[in-house]
Amino acid sequence: MLKAAVPVLALVAVAAGCSSSEGKDEEQLTAQRENYCMQLGTWQKARNAAGTDTPESSGYDEVGAVAQDAFLAMRPLRDEAVGGGRTLAEATVAAMNNSDSEAEGRIVQYCGDVGFETLTR
Repeated sequence: MLKAAVPVLALVAVAAGCSSSEGKDEEQLTAQRENYCMQLGTWQKARNAAGTDTPESSGYDEVGAVAQDAFLAMRPLRDEAVGGGRTLAEATVAAMNNSDSEAEGRIVQYCGDVGFETLTR
């Protein structure tokens, strides 16, 4: 079973921007969400491909590297709610580290809700 190391996520206070920066903030949030969903889809594809490989192959190492990219992409969005009382961070960790299919469903639904459902499997 693949176990990716996940750094402890610190809480960061977010200051509200002035109205002239709101459009830029929304664009940045959209770009962060798109990046996360793209990394999630890449992880799903790598995981599925590794499932067909033999345990001796390097596919399992590749899945871990791709998972790290998804964790990094998730960090700025970590506190967004995905339902069931979970944050995006909690659901991502559960899906990738614990093979939690319910958590994976929640993060895939999150990507659908933010308009990037085509980036996931």
